Amino acid sequence: MSFDMQRILESKRAYRHALAAKPIAEKLRMLDALRERALAIRRSAPAAASNVANNPQNTKRKGSNEHSRDVSLSDFIPHPSSFCPPV
Repeated sequence: MSFDMQRILESKRAYRHALAAKPIAEKLRMLDALRERALAIRRSAPAAASNVANNPQNTKRKGSNEHSRDVSLSDFIPHPSSFCPPV
């Protein structure tokens, strides 16, 4: 299968131009439809898959021992105060 990158880029450009020309109300309807679709997909996913990240056994490092600790998402997300200078 061969891809014509020039044709793909032109198609994307035309699609973006058509979206930009649409009225705001239509864009908002499209956004609502996308949001509903995302929610439907999320609801249809098996419960076990959504609990993988919440399972404490899945957050432990490989080869964990008494010196290692559980890793959580908050270990990787900076605290909001680090973005704002003190007042």
